[in-house]
Amino acid sequence: MGDASPSHKGHRYPVEVISPCAWLYFRFPLSFREVAELMLERGLIISHETVRRWCGKFGQDYADVPRRRQSRPGDTWHLDEVFIKVTGSGSTWGGPWKEGTVLMNILVQKCRDTAAVRSFFRHLLTTRTVARVVVTDKLRSYGAAHSGVMPSVEHRSHKG
Repeated sequence: MGDASPSHKGHRYPVEVISPCAWLYFRFPLSFREVAELMLERGLIISHETVRRWCGKFGQDYADVPRRRQSRPGDTWHLDEVFIKVTGSGSTWGGPWKEGTVLMNILVQKCRDTAAVRSFFRHLLTTRTVARVVVTDKLRSYGAAHSGVMPSVEHRSHKG
């Protein structure tokens, strides 16, 4: 217990008990009582009020960790589309992503022509900063719309 940080000194439980409680509360959608019950299953009798105080005092450190780990969108965007049926009519879903980070969640359109891709690019540019490279599949509408909306951005198209 001598290697505990100064902010944990004076507490009844060591850092090894306080840290998992605060981590469980901020990482999963659990209540203070549920965290106390999980600790009870591990053999530790802790009240939900104690968990609440620990989360209030040490919780900000655990709440900031997912934000720090979250990847930021890079300068290369990969555009994917999926054909889905919405009430009998064909639609496309465009979702640009960079290493697992979805830049724009969903955009449903009726067709895959140049006008649809152009509006997709414009909508994307209003929500994000401009990319350096856009990677798409071999759909020719992407090339035609790209040259009109984002001429300064490099466009790469590939089969898969």
